[in-house]
Amino acid sequence: MSDLADLFPGFETHWVDTDEGRFFVRAKGDGPPLLLLHGYPQTHVEWHKIAPALSGRFRVFVMDLRGYGWSSAPPSAKGEAYSKRKMARDAVAVMGKLGAIRFNLAGHDRGARVAYRLALDAPERLLKVAALDIVPTAARWAAMDAKEAIGAYHWTFLAQPEPLPETLIGSNAVFYLDHTLASWTADKSLKAFDPCALAHYRAAFNEPTRIHAACEDYRAGASLDRADDEADRAAGRRITTPLLVLWGGRGLGGGAASTLDIWRQWATDVEGGELKGGHFLPEEAPQETLAALADFFSAR
Repeated sequence: MSDLADLFPGFETHWVDTDEGRFFVRAKGDGPPLLLLHGYPQTHVEWHKIAPALSGRFRVFVMDLRGYGWSSAPPSAKGEAYSKRKMARDAVAVMGKLGAIRFNLAGHDRGARVAYRLALDAPERLLKVAALDIVPTAARWAAMDAKEAIGAYHWTFLAQPEPLPETLIGSNAVFYLDHTLASWTADKSLKAFDPCALAHYRAAFNEPTRIHAACEDYRAGASLDRADDEADRAAGRRITTPLLVLWGGRGLGGGAASTLDIWRQWATDVEGGELKGGHFLPEEAPQETLAALADFFSAR
């Protein structure tokens, strides 16, 4: 993938080795550390419209999650290697290796699930946290009626036992990726995505180990992650780290009227609101997303 465009000019490149694998990270800027985590079916590249501006205020890190982009894709069965608890530990380990013991964290989609799991498991490592266009995993499953199941069919499809989704996706991975990206935007097209970013996503996704890793990510969501959420709810644990919640008016977060109400059941200090666009806020509404993140993480 060496022929892909560099969408983060001036950023440092880090390959960070941990006990769980090697992780790809770009970094730039001075100030409080801020880690940005991407979602499915993308890579760290999804932050290319926002990260450079944020690096004027923060020490910005953009990282490929395990199984995505250029980070390690460990073998797994039944989601075991891709629980959000393990992926949250990856973020802590990587940031520790890069000299940030406490840091701000913003995640979109799967990255947001990693972010709120980290806030529940290790709040002492976070300053503030932002979750873009999701509701908690257990809440999402609990609301899975017929309408939700049609709109979020990938939750059940990708969680099917191996090798069904891997085989079907692998027969035409670029078609599946493009369809998924377009169908989750406000205008149901690929217009919001820079062609160079699309080239990154296609190259990273069109590979059997990455397809399998993404399916394992969703298998974890249907089992391990849901169980971890339900255990926290039963024990009365809540997110105490200041939390910003953003969602697209035509996104996947959980319904514009109810998203904040849902999060207030899970966290003690929540703010946020709806932005214009679909699911991919960092690329569909970059200026609005940038402003909201910068204001939140800069405020004392």
